[in-house]
Amino acid sequence: MIRRELWFGLSFMALIVVGAGTVLANAPTITNGHLGLLMLSLVVVAIMLGFPTAFTLMGMGMIFTWLAYDRDWHRTLDLMVQSAFKTMANDVLIAVPLFVFMGYLVERANLIESLFKSLHLALARLPGALAVATLVTCTIFATATGIVGAVVTLMGLLALPAMLRAGYSVPLAAGAITAGGCLGILIPPSVLLIVYGATAGVSVVQLYAGAFFPGLMLASLYVLYVIIIAWIKPQWAPPLSQAERVVPLPPLSQRLAESPAAHALVGLVKGRRNAGVPLSHVLKQLGIVAMPGVIFLLLAAFSYKAVTTVEAQARYDIEEIGAVRSAPAAGGLQEPPSEGGLQEPPREEGLQEPPGGEQAPEPAAAAAPLAEPAEATQGAAEAATERPAPTWWWVTFAIFGAIVTLFYLFLSFARLEIFKMLLASFFPLVLLILSVLGSIVLGLATPTEAAAMGALGGMLLAAAYRRLNLTVLKESVFLTAKTSAMVCWLFVGSAIFSAAFALLGGQALVEEWVLGMNLTKVEFLILSQVIIFLLGWPLEWTEIIVIFMPIFIPLLDNFGVDPLFFGLLVALNLQTAFLSPPVAMAAFYLKGVSPPHVTLNQIFLGMLPFMGIQVLAIVLLYTWPQIGLWLPQLLYK
Repeated sequence: MIRRELWFGLSFMALIVVGAGTVLANAPTITNGHLGLLMLSLVVVAIMLGFPTAFTLMGMGMIFTWLAYDRDWHRTLDLMVQSAFKTMANDVLIAVPLFVFMGYLVERANLIESLFKSLHLALARLPGALAVATLVTCTIFATATGIVGAVVTLMGLLALPAMLRAGYSVPLAAGAITAGGCLGILIPPSVLLIVYGATAGVSVVQLYAGAFFPGLMLASLYVLYVIIIAWIKPQWAPPLSQAERVVPLPPLSQRLAESPAAHALVGLVKGRRNAGVPLSHVLKQLGIVAMPGVIFLLLAAFSYKAVTTVEAQARYDIEEIGAVRSAPAAGGLQEPPSEGGLQEPPREEGLQEPPGGEQAPEPAAAAAPLAEPAEATQGAAEAATERPAPTWWWVTFAIFGAIVTLFYLFLSFARLEIFKMLLASFFPLVLLILSVLGSIVLGLATPTEAAAMGALGGMLLAAAYRRLNLTVLKESVFLTAKTSAMVCWLFVGSAIFSAAFALLGGQALVEEWVLGMNLTKVEFLILSQVIIFLLGWPLEWTEIIVIFMPIFIPLLDNFGVDPLFFGLLVALNLQTAFLSPPVAMAAFYLKGVSPPHVTLNQIFLGMLPFMGIQVLAIVLLYTWPQIGLWLPQLLYK
């Protein structure tokens, strides 16, 4: 008996074949453009049948290029060599193996267990605390690694049993794990954005800056949905019991605290109550407590200086060509009188020395008025070296200041232990991510250089947690080489396929068809995003980008669409490629490690609300494009 997933796949392939046959049958004459559309249809069917994507693209591209070149093998092979060389010369792709290597090293540092435990204790008072902690853990870990399968598998082993023991609904638990694990392909540093940038010719730096806030928006919408569902239907996500919220204190901290709920700042004051506690322990705890405040003050001071300082620009008294001169100031240099034009000096007396007594003071007198403007210009330059801090700076640090104040107001000994757990698991990953992203976005390093530093940071992180050994290094290098080879062969196949498609006139035929529909900009964007959404059901994101983006990108200029903004919409849309059945890879990753009673239908059911949230995020980004474009415009205008 054929399973439903196979029925869906076979039906989809049959629909493609019937559609291609109908187009060819209704065409008055079969042109090369129709052959290009036939090639596109055959590629999709072959990929759905399970043939390797890269070699399917290369094989189909070579066959149809041979047909387009009138069966000339020499020109066909020349095209293949040129396409492969173009991929090898693309320096943007150097960042791919480095980011992948960083991800595999961070994955093997085994931070995810301590990260999940500390986050679910920190968020224990929220409705649906375990699911929220799962989403936050997936977001951070997926961002640091970018490996969807690894994150979903690890969280399936770690978080799914914990949520099922706590009485959580199976669809809600499965949806939180699968949706959170897919965020790694959107939030930078993301390999998807590198592949799109190399395909579309868009700056990867600007893509990283633009994708940061849409990624955080999508993660926040996930968390908000879980909190609302847990609040409306508490039986789907029961709150943690009091026993599960207990944080054991170390023996020395137990002497300082009357109870775990006692205020930490009061208990750390040296006095009669803690006379038996070593001073070194008290000072160490005080240093940890003071850390958030010190970091906040340092960030505020340095960022305030950065946003208020204006570098003085050198000013030169050079007029533009064609500029109208203003009237000269009194006492300054003046044009000679034009009456009579140029005249010869008198011949009788010849050249004479100028009289010294009468005109000697004139240069000094002329210099005096020239000195005043110079002093005024210098004063104006000094006054222009500072400017008021922008509104966004005040708002950002007001929020951070409120958070730090609340941290100190409600800092108990139990929360101090949770904060120490976060210092050991949460903050190292966040610091690694922000250092890599910050160096790229602020222009301190190219994506390739930042990826190299991220790979070094991943090695240091694995070494700090005593997970770095020869076996881990060999596994990481092997998996990195495997993934990088897949991406590079995909680019070679995509280049050959795109060249063959354009050579056959398929691109011109698609462009003529789309422009003939007389679509507006909004209608074109809706049509393109619907097509990408439907393609995400049978295909993966790599195939969609390398096959269909070269078809969409040339159409953007006709509708006035920014390729950067289009890339952000596509990146949000491609989240559905991992969640949409029947080729929902995240569901199969989770099913492989879940208990036997968890079915694929339950996992699919749990993923549907998160797919709806992804569509909502696309609508929000289109309605307010500045969510994605504000940061690139601020940094690179």
